[in-house]
Amino acid sequence: MTLPGNLVPASPAAQPAQPRDAVTVVLLRDGADGVEAFLLRRVKGMAFAGGMTVFPGGGVDQRDADTSAAWAGPAPEWWGSVFGVDPATARAFVCAAVRETFEESGVLLAGPDANSVVADTSAYADARRQLVDREISLAQFLANEGLVLRADLLRPWANWVTPLEEPRRYDTRFFVAALPEGQRADGETTEATDASWQTPAEAIQHAQDGRRMLMPPTWRTLDEIGALGTVEKVMAEERSVEKIIPKLIRDGDTIRVVLQ
Repeated sequence: MTLPGNLVPASPAAQPAQPRDAVTVVLLRDGADGVEAFLLRRVKGMAFAGGMTVFPGGGVDQRDADTSAAWAGPAPEWWGSVFGVDPATARAFVCAAVRETFEESGVLLAGPDANSVVADTSAYADARRQLVDREISLAQFLANEGLVLRADLLRPWANWVTPLEEPRRYDTRFFVAALPEGQRADGETTEATDASWQTPAEAIQHAQDGRRMLMPPTWRTLDEIGALGTVEKVMAEERSVEKIIPKLIRDGDTIRVVLQ
């Protein structure tokens, strides 16, 4: 896999940047031609991955550590064992995944109780804005609305770390989730110029044709999901999550990405 050379500094920093914890959620639905993923094209001027087509996601921040949210599904201890972190950190990862998905797509992985999920999130538009503006935490929002975080609607998928050569680095935990019945993904976020549902094959073809740009983790994940074919099979897939740190090798005006 290759990338344009201008995406990476010509001279790497003497000391690699410390990666920041981040999350990405691959929203899925079954379409006429197989499984589809929800994709956002990031604003070109953004400091990291500007212009790239990505899944919803972002950095984990302090408010995600708020433990007051009602919780349903695998316990933080289980998530910690999957991602190799302590339970409190794992809980923050899951909260960040639910929060970022809601902020960037309007899809809310929560419900009135442990066995249901909201079907229409439009009533929470104000809370969505407050989350984006960091006025409230996800736990505060859920408590105010009497909602339960549905950790069981998420599945762990992968753990990608930005290459050492990059000036901005992220240690990103990838999750997959099925679009809840009745909900719609709108992509109404200032961080993206457009949003769409695409089959993995279509998204990869657009990248090969130069119509979109995909980072290696996005490309690989689309390829893996496309091979499974349906949401049911993706959600049932047993994954061993280990850190993947690609290596970048400059070759003239392009960068070769080597997956170690």
